[in-house]
Amino acid sequence: MSQEVELKLVLDVAAADVFAESDLFGAPASMRQMQAVYFDTPDLALSQGGVSLRIRQSGDTRTQTIKVADAKAAGLFARSEWEIEVAGMTPVVDDRTPISALLCNEAGTIAPIFTVAVERLTWMIASGEASIELVLDRGHVAAGDRQSPICELELELKQGEPAALFVLARTLAAQFPVRLGVVTKSERGYDLLRPVSRAFKAERIALSRDASAANAFEAVAGSCIRQYRLNETILLDQANAEALHQARVSLRRLRSAFSIFNPLLDGDEVPHFQSELRWLGSVLGDARDLDVLLAKAKPGGSLFERLSQARDAAYAAVDTVLGSDRVRALMLDLTEWLACGTWRTAPSTRDARDASARQFAVETLHALRRRIRKRGRSLATLADEERHEVRKTAKRLRYGAEFLGSVFSSKKRSRRYGKFVGSLETLQDELGALNDMATAPVVLDRVGLRDDPGAKGLLAHRKKSKIIDAAAEAYDDLLDRKTFWG
Repeated sequence: MSQEVELKLVLDVAAADVFAESDLFGAPASMRQMQAVYFDTPDLALSQGGVSLRIRQSGDTRTQTIKVADAKAAGLFARSEWEIEVAGMTPVVDDRTPISALLCNEAGTIAPIFTVAVERLTWMIASGEASIELVLDRGHVAAGDRQSPICELELELKQGEPAALFVLARTLAAQFPVRLGVVTKSERGYDLLRPVSRAFKAERIALSRDASAANAFEAVAGSCIRQYRLNETILLDQANAEALHQARVSLRRLRSAFSIFNPLLDGDEVPHFQSELRWLGSVLGDARDLDVLLAKAKPGGSLFERLSQARDAAYAAVDTVLGSDRVRALMLDLTEWLACGTWRTAPSTRDARDASARQFAVETLHALRRRIRKRGRSLATLADEERHEVRKTAKRLRYGAEFLGSVFSSKKRSRRYGKFVGSLETLQDELGALNDMATAPVVLDRVGLRDDPGAKGLLAHRKKSKIIDAAAEAYDDLLDRKTFWG
């Protein structure tokens, strides 16, 4: 078994061709045509267990590789790996690997599920005391009659510190439009076995009971970055309202993570990242606001057409921003800081970092619940701005629960978690409806449509008083719920 540390970057075909022909690192040390077959059970038990199994052929050599993902990472992959040479294309499954224990009696049902074919160019890069293998893979993954292109750079650390990977990544980013890669080849293959995804919601964050607060933050922030990149990839291809919404959600979640885990964080980077995330979120928010209004407008009318034109312009702005060096650099900067930043070693926050995630969760969730109790008193009589503050606090409490809820894993606490988060969602929905009511006139003003004859219909929702009453009822229900962390 071995440990590998990789950073993955993706680029388009044209840029990959230019890179392959450049002399940035001299001639490649090797060029190989590689074919790989991935295996799983009919019910995809290996994938569900976080395990990938492949046999790769390069020349006359066949190598079986089993990888176990420690967690969904954002760009930086650290995984356990078992690798042996095999005689044929039938997997060898024995007690030297985790597969027998994972599958038990199902091991005999393992069969091919998809294939990967790539041309691989390899360079060995010396960077200070570090040694890095740089690989360019171009090809495709195929499952049945479906295919997905592969065009990616993998930077694998052979010797030295992970920071060296980012030094090399920045050298590449200065000359080629690379983006942070968050999808493995096996994930690409499994995606072909499912319906095409229109958007990616946040994945469940699974923390071990002995995780530290620092472990928790790393997992949470990495999950947010991954969710953003998955949805950004869709948006770069098409103007997809749901992908845009989920990309914006991922940025909000990441900003909330910075706030929730603030006691662990030190240095000047956090305010910078918060500012950049707020800027990018606002660009996506302009398009999202128009998506919401357009969904309420009657098709065919002049207002619908004018809103559609405004929405198209907003999505064009999104496309321009997502294509910018600023956004590409932001995701790489975040990943580098998460992996190598001063927050990991600052003496002033050592105790907070080393505290158990469970104790951190108890204290943090209790404080957020206390804050929402204080801010939401007499919810029905609060001003709109004050109710908006309650909404933001409720959202942060919900994110905190989702980030940290897995450290409370008993059946009793899981039931309480479901009910608690359900009540939070109801409160958020009602307060969100009030926010939409307040936002709609502002959005119409921004695009010059407030005086359109059809605009009044967009502003006529449920009566505001009824929404306020429903929000107050949801607030009371939330406070009546037993906490899952107490």
